[in-house]
Amino acid sequence: MPRQSRKRRKSGAHQRRRTAPAPLPGSIVADPLAKRPRLTVIAYGPDRVVERSIDRPEEVAELRGQFPVLWLNVDGLGDAATIEHVGELFGLHRLALEDAVNTHQRAKLDLFETSVFIVARMADTRRPVTLEQLSLFLGADFVVTFQESEGDCWDPLRNRIREGAGRARHQGPDFLVYCLIDAAIDAYFPLLEACGDDLDSIEESVVAQPGRESLDRLHHMKGELLALRRAIWPHREMLAALARESTPFVTDSTRLYLRDCHDHVIQIADLLETYRELTADLRDLYMSAVSNRINETMRVLTIIATIFIPITFIASIFGMNFDPGASPWNMPELRWRWGYPVALFAMALTAAGMGWYFYRRGWLASIDGLEPRVDQRHPRHSLLVHEHHSHRET
Repeated sequence: MPRQSRKRRKSGAHQRRRTAPAPLPGSIVADPLAKRPRLTVIAYGPDRVVERSIDRPEEVAELRGQFPVLWLNVDGLGDAATIEHVGELFGLHRLALEDAVNTHQRAKLDLFETSVFIVARMADTRRPVTLEQLSLFLGADFVVTFQESEGDCWDPLRNRIREGAGRARHQGPDFLVYCLIDAAIDAYFPLLEACGDDLDSIEESVVAQPGRESLDRLHHMKGELLALRRAIWPHREMLAALARESTPFVTDSTRLYLRDCHDHVIQIADLLETYRELTADLRDLYMSAVSNRINETMRVLTIIATIFIPITFIASIFGMNFDPGASPWNMPELRWRWGYPVALFAMALTAAGMGWYFYRRGWLASIDGLEPRVDQRHPRHSLLVHEHHSHRET
């Protein structure tokens, strides 16, 4: 599900809080760098649907009570007055609104008398990994969503609502919340597939030609996987509580779909753990490959030095400055007619003999024969198959 092009705040493994600490609990302090809110509303029932962009929150009151479900989406958290006004229209708790504005929250679930407050982390399918806080309020006849900026993965859901396809038009607001969370969770799968492709590419480069670039890519991949793990892990507890807690805002039929969404979160968490282990294995493979290349280099240099040791010994003997005229024992070979060719032949014969001996011992094996072999048919490809069950909307 590709997301719309947009400019975002940088987020990931390290999240930095920009909003000032609230003077009192429930105080709403907007991020000075956040965009001003853009409000869109979709109100629908089995027979008709109304979709419009609004300038003032008061316009939402005109649609309240006319449709079974009213969905108000707020893109941008840069105006505290607008957010407070939305909270007053729907009776949202101020503590929940404060958490919606402070975008460093982990995925969680809070139950209130008039609504259910849900926090989730939404990932962009593009690289590098970009995470965004998603805040949802579920009421008896409404759903209010807050996003940090424009653009999301909900366009297929909006199209289904407009066309009346699937179950959304015939279900309540709790089913809409399920569809929103499910779309946000499913957006992690294309991102994980991209991470798997990168791991394959890194593995090939490590085996073929390990270098500093491969190590840098591994380090970057490790940071992305850590950010995704921190984002997805709390969703397990949040979805389990949403499917388990007794609240009048969630029906039993919707709880079945929430359990299915919980299974997807577990699958994503398992894939992330597998990828993190693969990253560690590739790092060990890199260190082993570099060590093997160093050993191969030292082995070749050692063999060359070992071959030249006896050759140097022969040359040093014939290079001694003894006068054969002073004594018959002083280098008589210097006066021999074939002394020089015999010395060269002895050197060549010594080098050839040592080379043959090293070969027979297996010390001259090629570098390729000692490099670690990695099975390219990795089982992780089969783990990335995302099955859509018959009861899910497509």
